Amino acid sequence: MKQAVALAIVALLVGCASAPDQAPIPSPEDKSAPETSPQAPGRGGYYKDDGPGEKPPPNLAEIPDAVPRIEPPHRYANRPYQVFGKDYTPIAAQQPYRERGTASWYGKKFHGQKTSSGEVYDMYAMSAAHRTLPIPSYARVTNVANGKSVVVRINDRGPFHSSRIIDLSYAAAYKLGYIQAGSATVEVESIHPGDSRQSSVYLQVGAFSSRENAEDYRSQVSRQLAWLTDEVQVLTAGGLWRLLVGPYASNDAARSVAERIEAELKLKPLLLVR
Repeated sequence: MKQAVALAIVALLVGCASAPDQAPIPSPEDKSAPETSPQAPGRGGYYKDDGPGEKPPPNLAEIPDAVPRIEPPHRYANRPYQVFGKDYTPIAAQQPYRERGTASWYGKKFHGQKTSSGEVYDMYAMSAAHRTLPIPSYARVTNVANGKSVVVRINDRGPFHSSRIIDLSYAAAYKLGYIQAGSATVEVESIHPGDSRQSSVYLQVGAFSSRENAEDYRSQVSRQLAWLTDEVQVLTAGGLWRLLVGPYASNDAARSVAERIEAELKLKPLLLVR
């Protein structure tokens, strides 16, 4: 079941005006139902009654990451709460957080509905649901298997199944490359406005199972791209040795270099945020 369990706080959704001093209470909706089985092969790795929209935007891969900015904590969505008999206490703002675990995604079933922040869920925006990260806040999510990273804005609560640690929007999951699989092992790290790491954008031009092959290709790239003044380095992630160019201050700065590399090497570099 896809997680806008994440759409969890009923007092926020329907009772803020009438009971402004009450703590939010998660709504069971059909969030209390057990997880359903994945759809049949060929229909994607999403769960029953959820899935991608009929006409997703054609430029999903180009949707920009969320940009961390200073925002006041939500009045209600950061209070302690309980779901399925378990208590949750949101993390204080600006507190460091890093965790590795399983990410899922939620789509059309909850598209257009209110999130725990009271905002309308947009499956094509770069957002996510988390049980305890502050609302609103920002996190970098990295797919351990392929090294792809995105920055998302936390505006929802969930997932409330112990096997998963974060629920991403359809767009964010698409950019991380696990739409069809339905879930992926990820690393989640909180980031804050002004964090110097938020601008660490790299171009991946190769991934190898052995460091020797990666180093050989780095030498080849350095020869072919004599004009390239940026550092070309070999880093390990997700069990692979990855050849990265950068870092760059922004996605736009990296893309301009990527276009030239693509023209000369006849390969399309992958943008990574680390």
